[in-house]
Amino acid sequence: TIKADNSVFAKTTVPKVINFQGSLQIKDYQLSQNYPNPFNPSTTIKYEIPESGFVTLKVFDILGREVTTLVNKHQNIGRYEVKFDASSLSTGVYIYRLTVSDPSAASGQAFTESRKMILMK
Repeated sequence: TIKADNSVFAKTTVPKVINFQGSLQIKDYQLSQNYPNPFNPSTTIKYEIPESGFVTLKVFDILGREVTTLVNKHQNIGRYEVKFDASSLSTGVYIYRLTVSDPSAASGQAFTESRKMILMK
């Protein structure tokens, strides 16, 4: 704040967490809705995995044809975000699918989830 006599008064505050309850651990698989949605030409997809595994994140057109693979590798426990650039694609509805493989599971898959996104040009 600048006072009438041109002296300067500054006040600083330190933010603090009050009554935090919970855990910062990731407990479940989660595939979030892309943001923004609808989008043009790029969007961000976020997901969380509570255990290490082989992760694939693929995008499909509305007819089920694979458009691209955004992630195809082993990943550790954590929160991830991927930027998807669809500038070469046509306007329309697309599906993105996250699959995390677990060799110890009977199906070989620990988690699979899909969500819809809309590209508007």
